[in-house]
Amino acid sequence: MIPLLVVATFLKFSWTPVNGLPCDQMLHSQQPPLNVNNVQPADVAVLASIGLHIHSTELSTVVSRLQELMSMFTPALLDSYLEETDINAYQFGREGTLLEQAEQTSLYLQNSQVHNQSWKLLLVFVQVDQFCACDQQEVQAVITSVISEVDAALVLLRAQLKRTLVSVVLWDEDSNTLQSKMCPCLERSQGGEFRLRKAMLTHALQVSLHELLLKRHWYSDKDDFSVILQDKPLIMHFSSSNIGKPLSESQASHETDKLMMQLWTNLLQPANDKHNTDDNGNVIALQCPTVDRPFLRTEGNSPTNHGGNTYPLIYSSMGTPMPCEDISPSDSTPTTVHELRPGDIRVVAAVGDSLTAGNGIASSPTNVLDVLTQYRGLSWSVGGDGNLTTVTTLPNILKHFNANLTGYSVGKGKQYTTQAFLNQAVAGAKSKDMPSQVRALVARMKNDSRINFELDWKIITVFIGGNDICDYCYNSLLYSVENFVKNVQESLDYLHKEVPRALVNLIEPLHIVPLREMHLDASLKCPTWLVNILCPCVILPKSTSTALEKLEQLNREYQLMLSELVESSRYDTRTDFTVVIQPFFRDIIVPKLPDGRPDRSYFSADCFHLSQKAQTQMARSLWNNMLEPLGNKTAIQNFVTDMKLKCPSKTSPFIRTYRNSNYTYAGPPPTLAPNTNWGSDFSCVDLVPSPSVPTSVHKLRPADIKVVAAVGDSITAGTGAKAKNLLELSREYKGVSWSIGGDRTLDTVTTLPNILKKFNSALKGFSRGQGSRQKGFNMATAGAKALDIQSQIQVLIKAMREHKEVNFDKDWKLLTIFVGGNDLCHYCTEQNNLSPSNYSHNLMLALDKLYLEVPRLLVNLVEIMQIDILKQVKKNTLGCSLLQRTSCPCVINPTENSPEIEDIKQINLGYQTEIHNLISGSRYDGKEDFAVVLQPFLHNSFIPYIGEGEADTTFFSVDCFHISERAHAEMAIGLWNNMLEPVGRKQAYNNFTYDRSKIHCPTQASPFIFTKVNSVPHPPETTTTPAPASPTTTTQRTPAPTASHSTTLTSSTTQTVFVPLCASPQPVWVPVVVGVVSLLVGISTTWLVVTFVIHKRRKTEDPVAMKVTGL
Repeated sequence: MIPLLVVATFLKFSWTPVNGLPCDQMLHSQQPPLNVNNVQPADVAVLASIGLHIHSTELSTVVSRLQELMSMFTPALLDSYLEETDINAYQFGREGTLLEQAEQTSLYLQNSQVHNQSWKLLLVFVQVDQFCACDQQEVQAVITSVISEVDAALVLLRAQLKRTLVSVVLWDEDSNTLQSKMCPCLERSQGGEFRLRKAMLTHALQVSLHELLLKRHWYSDKDDFSVILQDKPLIMHFSSSNIGKPLSESQASHETDKLMMQLWTNLLQPANDKHNTDDNGNVIALQCPTVDRPFLRTEGNSPTNHGGNTYPLIYSSMGTPMPCEDISPSDSTPTTVHELRPGDIRVVAAVGDSLTAGNGIASSPTNVLDVLTQYRGLSWSVGGDGNLTTVTTLPNILKHFNANLTGYSVGKGKQYTTQAFLNQAVAGAKSKDMPSQVRALVARMKNDSRINFELDWKIITVFIGGNDICDYCYNSLLYSVENFVKNVQESLDYLHKEVPRALVNLIEPLHIVPLREMHLDASLKCPTWLVNILCPCVILPKSTSTALEKLEQLNREYQLMLSELVESSRYDTRTDFTVVIQPFFRDIIVPKLPDGRPDRSYFSADCFHLSQKAQTQMARSLWNNMLEPLGNKTAIQNFVTDMKLKCPSKTSPFIRTYRNSNYTYAGPPPTLAPNTNWGSDFSCVDLVPSPSVPTSVHKLRPADIKVVAAVGDSITAGTGAKAKNLLELSREYKGVSWSIGGDRTLDTVTTLPNILKKFNSALKGFSRGQGSRQKGFNMATAGAKALDIQSQIQVLIKAMREHKEVNFDKDWKLLTIFVGGNDLCHYCTEQNNLSPSNYSHNLMLALDKLYLEVPRLLVNLVEIMQIDILKQVKKNTLGCSLLQRTSCPCVINPTENSPEIEDIKQINLGYQTEIHNLISGSRYDGKEDFAVVLQPFLHNSFIPYIGEGEADTTFFSVDCFHISERAHAEMAIGLWNNMLEPVGRKQAYNNFTYDRSKIHCPTQASPFIFTKVNSVPHPPETTTTPAPASPTTTTQRTPAPTASHSTTLTSSTTQTVFVPLCASPQPVWVPVVVGVVSLLVGISTTWLVVTFVIHKRRKTEDPVAMKVTGL
């Protein structure tokens, strides 16, 4: 059976519908087209695909979504397949060679009813992940084999199929793990080097497939058959391998949608206008066929441009004249690095990435695959091929001063080859790879007989950071400024410790953003899709996007922080070692042609790596920087400047350091201690209480509150809020608890009581410090569940009654209840006891007790958060890896998208729904001095991020489960602001961004804490006092009958009705008015009916009476 993919999925992208349809041009041709160049999407009756394998889950989803999209043009597309296909067809298309799959597909289509009459679209996938190539010769062999197999499959399809358009697609799933198993040599490759090799193989395959189709004239020697090649491969840019962790469900879905849209767009004739996404790529526009371009793309209706590259690399000599006359070394070998002349240098070395490894330096402009070749002998900072008259490199300059120079690399090869020598740069390397590179470098120095490790003076050039910037948007934590500097510092520390007599050139990371210009001009014919693989975070953002602004800032911070590291004097503790910042790459000017376009001749064939022409200028700039005094170094790289080499002078014969430049370091910046002040500013003006103590909870001002209290679990208990290690995790920092803590003042500690103390300095009940000694009315206990709240309430009531400074009957009290996290965390082990109905029932029992026993009370019932987001909180520590799982096993242990985690999400929603049902009724509305208000600021929860997909762990304690003081402060603000928002218009999400000015204030128009009653313009007067219904074993409930404050409850049960989570759109007084009016209308109607009946009866009886009288 044909391997068609028809799994129905919901497309996670948006379009603007026209007449109820996503596109205007969705009708099929009036007459079935006879020529393949005139086929519209709606003319396609069959969509087939070959070339998938069993691991292609993402690709399967892409094709499935394309199938669903195309079924909107041809509704029968999906249905006809379902009728004709059995369950084995899907798996069948993933086995066998491409030729075997093509043969099976053609046989199926020939035997089907749609063979001759209907048009077919066949997708042929060529998967990069299936191929193994460990060197350049193997790469060429792989390409030859692939092209041969694709050609054979296409020839067969052309011979056997009619009315068919074939689209060849190159697919790169970025499945490193799978490819490593198939290709053992890749296990030796570092991540960046593997990525570069794979990208170049992908490009070479794309070019070779294009050349095949060009040679075969797109197999279009008959009118009803043709083959096209998708303009660029389908590539999983945002994959688990390049962000270092599994994709979330939303991330994977969004990436799949983008790939499907790319596949769809490339099936259509090219549009005149380009569709863009928003700043973050979150909105994906659907490209539609147009009136002037209604067909599926073929070479016949949309010819491609096959022009060659217009930028041949025809260089003049890459040599440089040597103008220096005084090239002599010091009279005797210097003992201090500050008196080091160029002629004293005996050894050169370098570490870094592909720009130092020499990738593509001498590659021709059309040979992208040759960028894999590492021309180490031509490398700007450490290459030694030829001499200065033909090749300009730092070693070739130094050879003029010391013919016995050693350490430089020659020829081509990897870092571990003999010819690489002390060039230990690795293609694709990032700052995290620097420590291993410097260790390998030092080992080579120590073990080489040509080097006197103790006595020879050495120049070591360190240049890194470009690849960190290229991947920053995928993992902002891993590639943060702090981690970048830490990695460089570790490397320099090792050199400082191990290497005597060395001067280290630390090159600032180049200003990389201007290189985008190479990919903004289509006339340059740069392989931009290839560079999107190598450096996505630089190339993909829009020119005016926030993402690009962040990247620019990161680039500058990398440069700045390296300078601060060096100026800390950390590497100037001895006279034979120093590190000097060479800033010539701080800014760059992209070389331009006379017509204003970027000059591609300064770049390799991929328009990303630098050619020998650029490397020549880099060597000159580095040399000149070395001879320029600190504080006056050139900090811009202008590639087109006719740069002359500078020379040591009689007055300044030394390579410049801070000391011989008379430069004073600024010293290390002050170490900023972690922020321990999570206080808030307070701007409220109206702080007075009510003129007289209110008798209604609906007229309660903040200053009227005399007592605060709280019940709940470890969050309210303050467990681990200020813990710095695992030993402190069990401590309860009750004084900073969000809803009940009262440590210090609001200026330094943000809690609800500290806000209320601004209104009433005599507030009572808040907790202080650690432990239970000063817990006040904080009755929360670690590990508590909803079942435990009733007992906490009982203890609280007793404590308030017995407190000498609390007038239990007359003081207004504010109680906050927050519980449910532990119920959810252990739901999978106690499903019956921890069901949503039991959760609601236990809270109902606690609220009933408060309703009956506590006068003058306002209850904040805080809605349970969405707890599954805790899975996003990760940190490589024992506490976060072990204790988090122990604390919340039912949420943390299940894998993403598993049935277990989906079950937890539904139960979580059930908790929220049940508690809303409990409060939305009138159960607790019968007393004028009592109210329960649901505060929903955690309803739609999210965890703050410090980058793409990286949760900010400063909001959590050392176990990544309990919350930190910072989060307590944010929750306090969220609760307080909810209290000042009307019911039905409360913010239902958290805003955890540090800002001292987020606290809202009561207004003259709304001076009261909002309840359900005072949230409407004209609340009715309450005249009755019904008590709550008796607790039952279910969540069935109705408003209770009128009763006094008695402990005897009247039983009543009614089936629970689930209501929407949003507030009712009508005010609460409307039903009352409607009821009264209805009653009056009913009475009036009844009176009229009765009157009419009596009147009619009298009229009937009167004649009878008269007759009797007459008789």
